[in-house]
Amino acid sequence: MIHFVSAGPGAPDLITLRGAALLKEADCIIYAGSLVNPALLDMAKEGCAIYNSAKMTLEEVLDVMYRMEEEKKTTVRLHTGDASLFGAIREQMDALDEKGISYDDTPGVSSFCGAAAAIGAEYTLPGVSQSLIITRMAGRTPVPEKEALSSLAKHQASMVLFLSAGLLNEVQEELLAGGYKEDTPAAIIYKATWPDEKVVLCTVGTLAKRGAEESIRKTALLLIGDFLDSAYERSCLYDPTFTTEFREATK
Repeated sequence: MIHFVSAGPGAPDLITLRGAALLKEADCIIYAGSLVNPALLDMAKEGCAIYNSAKMTLEEVLDVMYRMEEEKKTTVRLHTGDASLFGAIREQMDALDEKGISYDDTPGVSSFCGAAAAIGAEYTLPGVSQSLIITRMAGRTPVPEKEALSSLAKHQASMVLFLSAGLLNEVQEELLAGGYKEDTPAAIIYKATWPDEKVVLCTVGTLAKRGAEESIRKTALLLIGDFLDSAYERSCLYDPTFTTEFREATK
């Protein structure tokens, strides 16, 4: 059996209970070494075979899975954050489907949730933004033309950019071209929930400058939007004048 397990944003105690239990039971762990906190490997049982997929190709990862299956072993494929976001899990699952190998998927806390928690932010503030765009800047890996950052920026919604900390000049240019103002609040969250977490509050117009000053080039999320610093409306859900399915208005 192959278990895809999402490790959470970084802190070892932010993995799910199910994920932790699977790690402790695994005969083999293949972990995304470029991003997963290695402290999670302390949960592995004695004798567990451990592979760092940062040094492996897809074919090499699959070969390990196939071999473990032939030996009737249990494998955990450990991804960072939640693997449904930029996790490259579909190609692995498709290959396993072709071989008739069973697998399951344990979700995790995404790093965009950890980043919001690091600064006490809410992406969906009433009267400010009710949408969150999760995307990345085109780089060596392209994005569909219809999802160009400048195009998405036109929505003026709350935004989180993955895999873009090394392209801050380009990000800043695209955001401004899409309509964000120079003084739109922004934040660079380096290694959210890790012991060496760093929070850099800035604006769209100073993203590149602040990133360079702090020497942040990777392992960081970019948060963009007025949700970071704006007046907002009170939530109707808890307003005494608002009737819900569970409570009658009292005023």
